[in-house]
Amino acid sequence: MIKTYKPRIADILLERKLEGKGAVLIEGPKWCGKTTTAEQIAKSVLYMDDPETRSQNTAMASLNPKRLLTGETPRLIDEWQIAPQLWDAIRFEVDHRSDLGQFILTGSAVPPDTKDITHSGTGRFTWLTMRPMSLYESGDSSGEVSLTDLFHGTTAIDGENKTDLDRLAFLTCRGGWPQAVGMRDEIALDQAFDYYDGVVHSDINRADGIQKDPERVKRLMRSFARNQAAQIPNTTFVKDIATNDGNSIDQETVALYINALKKIFVVEDMPAWNPNLRSQTAIRTSDTRYYTDPSIAAAALGIGPTDLLNDLHTFGLLFETMCVRDLRVYADVLNGQVYHYRDKTGLECDSVLHLRNGSYGLIEIKLGGEKAIHEATKTLTELRDKIDTDKMKAPSFLMVLTGTGDFAYRNSDGVYIVPITTLKF
Repeated sequence: MIKTYKPRIADILLERKLEGKGAVLIEGPKWCGKTTTAEQIAKSVLYMDDPETRSQNTAMASLNPKRLLTGETPRLIDEWQIAPQLWDAIRFEVDHRSDLGQFILTGSAVPPDTKDITHSGTGRFTWLTMRPMSLYESGDSSGEVSLTDLFHGTTAIDGENKTDLDRLAFLTCRGGWPQAVGMRDEIALDQAFDYYDGVVHSDINRADGIQKDPERVKRLMRSFARNQAAQIPNTTFVKDIATNDGNSIDQETVALYINALKKIFVVEDMPAWNPNLRSQTAIRTSDTRYYTDPSIAAAALGIGPTDLLNDLHTFGLLFETMCVRDLRVYADVLNGQVYHYRDKTGLECDSVLHLRNGSYGLIEIKLGGEKAIHEATKTLTELRDKIDTDKMKAPSFLMVLTGTGDFAYRNSDGVYIVPITTLKF
């Protein structure tokens, strides 16, 4: 069966970036759709990882890289990191052709060896990070509530959540892998486990060329899954692994493994937000730990939708990971970034969507329940009141992003209560 291409938010970004630079580098985890998205706009393609031509391509990259770059533009160089010397060759071609939109590079890993790269690419390259599909891209969100509209001052919202808790648990475990979307549920759930197996046994080693113990990788990934949405140091992983598995692992090894997972875009930590406050409250600046997609955490823990329904605490953590994934996808097209907030008083905000123009929205993430939504509303208004609006803008909106609830609405405190399956950029 031939699958129809589902439009991606990255399509918009790629077109925009090709207009402004000679080359665009698309990075992101395997299976997230980088090559397929690039193929929609590319006029010619070089597949560096094609088994039939890989040896020939890598040899040519050393002997005569310009030959590999010949073709109608924009020319796609897929898995370029196999031959890092192509970077400088592309930079040279961009300079001498004096035209924009020449090349698209895709890669699922940062090159382990950059000795063949002598130029940063500044002024010639621009970067685009792709992630697994958001719920809006996969067709699992109606998109009735628009973040763009909220930033533009819309106060009236309307949206209906037609996704029950069982389906939400499935979407969390299925993840946003394009290949899984549209598959029969049982088969779709297998895809994340296949991805996880690939990371454990192969991909993590390709990140830096260092062979790693698969069992240690599994134990670390399980610990990372249990600590989703937390601000914890690597020492916590060391203790967690020793306590739960009876095997020791030192802090240096944990750092090496996590850095490798970052290089292949399996994990993506969230930085802290530093607003101007009326008080002198100290802000905690540790990053928050997240997998790129909640299905990786589910696979690392060896669980499925039924397990999440029987353990709402774990469900809540993985639901937050899914919401953060979607917010990051939406933030990219809005020229924004997603942060978290936590201060020494214990006040926390799960996500702050901050745009390049200085506008921002404060977002709390809750699986559901009136009590949880009430507490989240209180947190948001408390943080809003701490911000010194003489020195920075007031927040454009306050939002509780939920998994349950029938409708999207604005409550009496002016906070938007929005089911994730009604949200879009």
